[in-house]
Amino acid sequence: MERQGRLRAPFWFYLVAVVLLLWGVMGVVACVQQVRLGAEAMGPASDYDRQLYAALPGWYNVIYAVAVGSGFLGAAALLARSPLARALFIVSVVAVAIQFGWLFAATDIIAAKGAATVLPFPILILGIAIVEVWFADYARRRGWIG
Repeated sequence: MERQGRLRAPFWFYLVAVVLLLWGVMGVVACVQQVRLGAEAMGPASDYDRQLYAALPGWYNVIYAVAVGSGFLGAAALLARSPLARALFIVSVVAVAIQFGWLFAATDIIAAKGAATVLPFPILILGIAIVEVWFADYARRRGWIG
């Protein structure tokens, strides 16, 4: 026992927390690149990509920043064994769902590029965000954070 109510976490807990922190860093970097470079953030953009990016509402990059920022901070809180990790990860899940939900519902990106091209990475992102919430809750139940 380390602190009252908090048990020693196993090595693999820290390993998972570091991997999630690195995932969060990659998300923050991608977000900054999108804000800086727009449609060209992932390489040469098509005319469709430029038009889509130009048509995004002003709040879109803000919700993207909230999604990746809260995910990064949640991973940092997890590594610090703070109970805030779960709440930050929940904010990230909600922001990711809003971000991609709006993109797929309000634009023709799936019709233009195809579901097989557009959906896998956002599904992976949402899946990881959900696993982060689960893992923080798991760690809390085990007494590793809190």
